[in-house]
Amino acid sequence: MKPVRLSAAATLALPRWALFALGLLYILPGLIGRAPWKDDAASFGIMWTMAQGNLNDWLFPNVAGLPAAGEGPLAFWLGALCIKLFGWLLGDLMAARVSTIGIFVLGAMSVWYTAFHLGRRPEAQPLRLAFGGQPEPNDYGRTLADTALLIYLGCLGLLLKSHETLAVTLQGALLAYFLYRSVRYVEAPSLRNAALIGLSLGALTLTRGPLAPVALLLALFMCTRFLDLCGKRVAGHLAFATLVCAGIALLWIVPAAALRPYNLSPVDDWMSWHAAHIGLPTWVSIKTFFRVGIWFFWPAWPFAGWAIYAWRRQSGMLHIVLPLSFVGALTVLILCNPAPENGDLLKLLPPLAIMAAFGLPTMKRGAINAIDWFSVMVLTMIAAMVWLFWFAKLTGWPPKLAANVLKLVPGFTPEFDMFAFLVAAGATVGWFALVNWRLSRRPAVLWRAVVLSSGGLILLWVLLMTLFLPDLNYSKSYEIMARQLVAKLPDRTACIETNAGAAQRASIAYFGKLHFAGLDGARCDLVLLQDSVKLGGSRGRQGLASGENWELLWEGRRPADRDERFRLYRRAPPSE
Repeated sequence: MKPVRLSAAATLALPRWALFALGLLYILPGLIGRAPWKDDAASFGIMWTMAQGNLNDWLFPNVAGLPAAGEGPLAFWLGALCIKLFGWLLGDLMAARVSTIGIFVLGAMSVWYTAFHLGRRPEAQPLRLAFGGQPEPNDYGRTLADTALLIYLGCLGLLLKSHETLAVTLQGALLAYFLYRSVRYVEAPSLRNAALIGLSLGALTLTRGPLAPVALLLALFMCTRFLDLCGKRVAGHLAFATLVCAGIALLWIVPAAALRPYNLSPVDDWMSWHAAHIGLPTWVSIKTFFRVGIWFFWPAWPFAGWAIYAWRRQSGMLHIVLPLSFVGALTVLILCNPAPENGDLLKLLPPLAIMAAFGLPTMKRGAINAIDWFSVMVLTMIAAMVWLFWFAKLTGWPPKLAANVLKLVPGFTPEFDMFAFLVAAGATVGWFALVNWRLSRRPAVLWRAVVLSSGGLILLWVLLMTLFLPDLNYSKSYEIMARQLVAKLPDRTACIETNAGAAQRASIAYFGKLHFAGLDGARCDLVLLQDSVKLGGSRGRQGLASGENWELLWEGRRPADRDERFRLYRRAPPSE
């Protein structure tokens, strides 16, 4: 017997305007007004270098001369194209983030339509009620789609990564699109749907390499075995999808290998990078996956786990078999990565959110009410603390709170921003209106259990990205340091050699409009060295050519970083 029993009243869909407004509140804060932080400055640097450079830079991704061809070029192509199209209007930084908005829309729409198509299938429908009144298939599908999207937006991992110009962000959205295309293929196996699967796999290959596409293709084939589809026909279609995938990947591989930009092979770097990310599972990868995943996938993983348990007695359930197959294949891929990054976990969010949506209708009313009360109490308390810390940093009262906040940003002077205050206040009022609606009307709609958790998380993000955005820019950006460096340069057009990392190099090149030596092999009279204060001054001259005279022009660091240090040297002319 199916584990779902619902009335039509429980399947009222969210108004379209509400979903649209929720999406805007989710994605725009954190994009508007935010400087490139250390986490995503390197990716923006690749996009900016492409937009400012020539064909070689588009074929060989680099950060102002520092090779960065490991992941793949597609995410950076999109950002660079947006800079070319909109940079004159929005500025290069915000123009690059237009691609981030598009990536977010792709992922969110793919999750919604995947859940909708799965939810209206016959095997997913709730039990028919004795006297009628059960929901229609399309209504039930829309409700599940709304629920899946709310869970997807409520995941902590997506919130942290979806606002950054990263290749893993595009990979997560493309994975959601691949999931949607897979559902459409199972519903109607055809060459057209196989070609669209190949399109998504080709885009994934150009984004983060061939490992995930291979795992997904194998998982899809194994999934079709459980669904009793014609094996010979499926194998032919997936072979065609593989050819489409390979054709798309070759659009970059062939010219990059033939033209050899900067007399180097980006394809070799690309293959080597991905070969280093596959191996046998290690204790480090297993520990990282579970330690990070327990909060990264919250709140999707408890609902998804319950869905597997609740539907365990049913067979041929596409809404469980398909996402669970992808979750299993991608989990193995992550565990086989010797050094997994947090962003790699984004691949698992779309299938987990979709499975979680099908677990929610099987939960008891008491459990759903407990989730609501937990969301209201915890998120409201955290929002109140954010407001209190903001008040303390502006007024100095309470003194202890003010000292704790300002200690994180030494030298920063807080200022009142009326626009940021009004946006934060409006979001807070909207939160209390949402809580009042939930508690006073006690709606029976299915998505009531996740609308508060998603709305509360968005509230906290809006508060941080308005009330504390200047503080975060001050502590995480290299803008101030770059401008201090430029002020000490004898010639801004001179080239600079440096050992600085990708994020630091990108930030200094962008804010200072400086030219770094790199792939062109230029010899420079200026050298910028990055080292650590903890290691003492012994490393300060390690990057300088021996046997020459060097003059120290400048020394500095980010105000909020007490360890990282930069030194600018100039090669002095030989003494006569």
